[in-house]
Amino acid sequence: MTGYASATAGAQSATDTTAAGDGMTARVGAASAASVLVELRSVNGRFLDLGFRLPDEFRALEPALRDLLTSTFRRGKIELRLNTHRESEVSWPQPQPDQLNRLSRLESTVQSWLPKAPPLSVHEVMQWCKGSAPSEKLDDAALDAARRCVAGLLEAREREGARTVTVLLDRVKRLRELAADAEPLVPAAIERQRQRFLDRWNEALEATNAAQTISQETLHERAVNEAAAFSIRIDVAEELARLRSHLDEIARLLNKGGEVGKRLDFLIQELLREANTLGSKASSIELTNISVEMKVAIEQLREQVQNLE
Repeated sequence: MTGYASATAGAQSATDTTAAGDGMTARVGAASAASVLVELRSVNGRFLDLGFRLPDEFRALEPALRDLLTSTFRRGKIELRLNTHRESEVSWPQPQPDQLNRLSRLESTVQSWLPKAPPLSVHEVMQWCKGSAPSEKLDDAALDAARRCVAGLLEAREREGARTVTVLLDRVKRLRELAADAEPLVPAAIERQRQRFLDRWNEALEATNAAQTISQETLHERAVNEAAAFSIRIDVAEELARLRSHLDEIARLLNKGGEVGKRLDFLIQELLREANTLGSKASSIELTNISVEMKVAIEQLREQVQNLE
């Protein structure tokens, strides 16, 4: 199922969450000098396929992030991206007394060995303080942003799932209509094929003069038995009954909700099997056309089911 969500967090932050489009964006006003941005993108897939794009400093978080995603999602190709932003990268830090003391001692040591060495400028001091400032740990902030991002993606997928269920139920309704159209055609098709069989049977008897050597009663009994066996082979009433049963189960699962994707995959395979059997047994152009329309509707069902958990 497709969807997008993003969340930003700092070491100390206040959350302001808004929903937008098919995803959810959580923007955090961070009091910290550093923040982390987590993005989740999801596309359709039969199985769960996770991808991570993390900076080296967050590689240790991958197992925790993987557990978070696998405990929430069951299907789909999901990509998690994590980026950081630090104010120290674009602004000057506030020099600390211990940094300045250490820098002063180093400058005195260098000048004692190299008297002609020029003194440090303010710019050089600020550059040194900027490079030696300890980096802020953002592991907790990253996990917090990831949790809110997962919640946003889950909400987006639920909204899309509700729309998908509406489309699926519409396809189920169409298949029921086709089954209802086919049902009254079956007895007439069977009787027509039965009569055609008997006509050919009589033509064969006349061509071979079998009636002169076999009694009429025996011929008639054999003809009726063969016609009945032929009628059974082309009867599609059982296929239509099983198809309606599968449709009832699909509708029940869709209305129930939850993780139904794999069950629906199996039921759609069974629907396609019944539609193929109906087409192979069809003895009239009307039944053949209904079988083709069923296959089209079932294929549309299959495509949409890929969007469900």
